Amino acid sequence: MSKARPLLEIKKLRRLMVGPVTLSVDVGDCLCISGPSGSGKSLLLRAMADMDPHAGNLWLSGKPAVDILPQVWRTRVGMLPPESAWWLPLVGDHFRNGVVIPLEQIGLQDAIMEQPVMRLSSGEKQRLALMRLLSNRPRVLLLDEPTANLDPENTQRLEAVISDYMREYEAAVIWISHEMAQIERVANRYYELSDGTLLSRSIPGQQ
Repeated sequence: MSKARPLLEIKKLRRLMVGPVTLSVDVGDCLCISGPSGSGKSLLLRAMADMDPHAGNLWLSGKPAVDILPQVWRTRVGMLPPESAWWLPLVGDHFRNGVVIPLEQIGLQDAIMEQPVMRLSSGEKQRLALMRLLSNRPRVLLLDEPTANLDPENTQRLEAVISDYMREYEAAVIWISHEMAQIERVANRYYELSDGTLLSRSIPGQQ
């Protein structure tokens, strides 16, 4: 019996000074990436999300990215950038597909959907941006420091929400983090991006 194809396959992916990167990511994987500022971590995620021109090939569940419309790919392989964009006046205007996980799990109430975006704090925007991404029900989450600037309590909440989503929707996560303690908590695979090369590392605390 042949082995099932990985959820996400990446072969010889290049973007500017990053690459070539070759990876296979399975359902349930939480792959963390760290590296110095400016090493190209965000560039790598943007290439995976097909948001920037790049060389190399990607497949989702065995289907080539070139056979999937870019807007469909970006829904199925969804990226959460460090700074979220909000283009409509009310929070709820950004959630046409509803929410897949109750807002109380990230420490917010449903009433926040009626608020103007301009009244949100940076921490509220950060948490809601994740929920907005999850509302698209992506199979692969590309998370660029999703808990940066959050307090420990809300960091814990977001980690739990991401873990729950992975299990319920049979998803995988590629997660940029600079916090070794967080990597130890959430990752089952860990890489460091250095000089454009993705290097496999032992997970801190599990060596």
